[in-house]
Amino acid sequence: MPTGSTPAPRPTSKDVARAAGVSQAAVSLVLGDKWRGRVAEATAGRIRRAAADLGYRPNLAARDLRLGRTRTALLVVPALTNEFFAGVYTGAARLAARHGFGLVLYPSPEGTGPARDPFPSARAALDGVIASSMAADVLGAIHGDALPVVMLDSDPDTVPATATVNLDLDDGMRQVAGHLLGLGHRRFLHLAADVDSWTFRRRAVALDGLLRGRPGTTLATARAALSVEAARAATEQALGGPAGHRPTAIVCDDDIMAAGACKAARRLGLAVPHDLSVTGFDDLTLATALDPELTTVTLPAEDFGARGMAALLSLLDGAVPDTTPLPVALVARGSTAPPAA
Repeated sequence: MPTGSTPAPRPTSKDVARAAGVSQAAVSLVLGDKWRGRVAEATAGRIRRAAADLGYRPNLAARDLRLGRTRTALLVVPALTNEFFAGVYTGAARLAARHGFGLVLYPSPEGTGPARDPFPSARAALDGVIASSMAADVLGAIHGDALPVVMLDSDPDTVPATATVNLDLDDGMRQVAGHLLGLGHRRFLHLAADVDSWTFRRRAVALDGLLRGRPGTTLATARAALSVEAARAATEQALGGPAGHRPTAIVCDDDIMAAGACKAARRLGLAVPHDLSVTGFDDLTLATALDPELTTVTLPAEDFGARGMAALLSLLDGAVPDTTPLPVALVARGSTAPPAA
């Protein structure tokens, strides 16, 4: 009666320890990426080489069962009509996959505010939550505050989070203001998002601190919802004064609002950038679809999402996450120029 060959037994951590001449505890620390400061770097390299030579793969299912892990995280964002949050998800999901995690995307139905709990028990279904400040109210609805929470674009001093990851919004506004001041602008309008969110409050505070009280410089503010039409209407109203006192530069909280400002300028017979310079924030695809193309601040959405996921993984491993603000950069295009004489 023919018999098949018996498959070779799967290598164990004990086999790796024996091959590397170390203890199983050292193998566990190195392959669990918790060895720094506890195992010598040369020893860690020897353990990794032994594991690779033996074809050893840790039993994630057993480890997760022991730790009570689901290897699932939740990303809470506003409605996915905004291209920026699609990039945040892409970056977070890519890093999650490399670590064997699944990432559930949960958009807030109305963009902000509470929503129905998508899980019978968030604690039982999830290891942690990553949430945008624009959808922070959802955390209460899903009882996410009982889990490790990483907040994106949030006040590190007041939000109920285990860690916060932010973009360097202050520097973004500093670059915008410096660019426009360098071109000679002194009369500014801030077209501000009418959204109660830290990210937009931070932009307003930063711009105000840079321009308010500067000799010969004025700063007015107009508020609008995050839509082209709302921004257009608010801009038309704000530009309705005498030409000699009209702003020569509009600083917009995002690119969608900047598109509305450009639309308002055309309706009023003003040329961008000859009569009016306009800047955005985000560097969406829309920025290069406008004519002239939009001067804006590019935000590294995918890196931002990856940093949020990395922070959550660090929390789950008992490590201190990297919460250094991510750098942003001004991209100067055709929508800004020196003010007309």
